[in-house]
Amino acid sequence: NPDAAEAKYLLPAIQNIQNAITATNLQGQIKVSTAIDTTLLGTTFPPSNGAFSDPANSFITPIITFLGNNGAPLLANVYPYFAYIGNPIDIKLEYALFTSPGVVVQDGSNGYQNIFDAWLDALYSALEKAGAPNMAIVVSESGWPSEGGDAATTGNAGTYYSKLINHVKTGTPKRPNGAIETYLFAMFDENLKDGAAVEKHFGIFSPNKQPKYQLTFG
Repeated sequence: NPDAAEAKYLLPAIQNIQNAITATNLQGQIKVSTAIDTTLLGTTFPPSNGAFSDPANSFITPIITFLGNNGAPLLANVYPYFAYIGNPIDIKLEYALFTSPGVVVQDGSNGYQNIFDAWLDALYSALEKAGAPNMAIVVSESGWPSEGGDAATTGNAGTYYSKLINHVKTGTPKRPNGAIETYLFAMFDENLKDGAAVEKHFGIFSPNKQPKYQLTFG
């Protein structure tokens, strides 16, 4: 949250870690970055208009400059599930689950069949406006819950994870060249986690180590 009092400490912390890595001559092997989520975007539609919000801009732009100077990617947590349940009238389930049969959003020459691509490309557009047109994005978290909320079913979650795994091999309409480094959230259900019930059910495995879905990564 860019409004949080702690936000001002983030860039100095990143710089301290970078300095420590450089002091041991590991800067070529280890990249220092930070994760953001899509709430830092003030504009997401259409993706080509993507831009950071005014409160986020002063907070994130110096960080982006620092990452660019050190050849590091920006990490982004991308959750189409929360977009869908937050606005089910305008965002259809199929658009969130990678199951839309055709283009849902046309943005110039780019057509979008899923909100995952639309959000990533909005973030790429925001990076361009922040002076980092070539910065890579690593999707540091993405997942779908299997119970505890609307549309949180084992079927939907299994569909999301399997479609996500296949989809990120090919990039986005704006950046179609190469795979998107992506991390699934999460390995195990967090059955003791506080907060909303849905937050306990993002695991690929149940707490008893049984897999919930048949996923293949080949």
